[in-house]
Amino acid sequence: MLELENITRAFGDRTVLDEVSFSVPAGTLTGFVGANGAGKTTTMRIIMGLLAAHGGSVRLNGRTLPVSTRPEFGYMPEERGLYPKQPVLRQLMYLGQLHGLSRADCRARALELLDRFGLAERATAKLESLSLGNQQRVQVVAALLHRPKVLVLDEPFSGLDPLAVDAMSSILRDYAAQGVPVLFSSHQLDLLDALVDHLVIIQEGRILADAPAEQLRAEQAHRHRLHLGADAGWLREEPGVEVIDLSGPEALVSFASPQEAQRVLGCAVRRGAVHEFAVYRPSLADIYREVIQ
Repeated sequence: MLELENITRAFGDRTVLDEVSFSVPAGTLTGFVGANGAGKTTTMRIIMGLLAAHGGSVRLNGRTLPVSTRPEFGYMPEERGLYPKQPVLRQLMYLGQLHGLSRADCRARALELLDRFGLAERATAKLESLSLGNQQRVQVVAALLHRPKVLVLDEPFSGLDPLAVDAMSSILRDYAAQGVPVLFSSHQLDLLDALVDHLVIIQEGRILADAPAEQLRAEQAHRHRLHLGADAGWLREEPGVEVIDLSGPEALVSFASPQEAQRVLGCAVRRGAVHEFAVYRPSLADIYREVIQ
């Protein structure tokens, strides 16, 4: 497990991280989400030892990590760092050897990953000749070459086409299945539902949520979605009902008890058609939007 405890960081008189604490459990895909400037990239740089924290600690399996780079971590920064005029395979082999892999192992591993991303035929091409999406794929391969024990990826899905998103998702799931803690940030909230096991939400340098995805969903399981045959405005006057959102015949509500839910259902039926009356299962994107309000 990767753990952060009370991480603080300031730039001048501006506090960027304010006692940030969260965990990335082993074998989980942990989504790290927040608006631009919320502190995601700064947090990841501190995890990687690329930036010193002003307080707090980073631990792996209970052991505090020193303030240094992490050779067994795989990292993909937001600002890509490959060489545009160098052939793809040549620079991947160079990077792999920096991690201690043999030349033969580097070549085999790089070709395996390039093939998985559909880039085997471009292995000898210069990076700058590839599309931006394919350059992104190569950057991901560079992070995975040395079979890291922890993965920290800053916006790994940015610029990828749907097929590459599927390939990336499959690779991340494979790593998680091997017990690797995987932390990744993304602005593509629609990916969260299908991919993450654990969600961390940060806003203005503070952690607002840190929990398994299903736990976050369960906390809103008392909500119901209604789609009636006529305007649902009357729900606002019903006792034991909190109207969260209402638009014409559609409403999202919270009931004080299961009994209230059944009573209101009966009222709705007597008033006319009921097209939908169902427990609301929020997406993680919905949960994110609610948490940051």
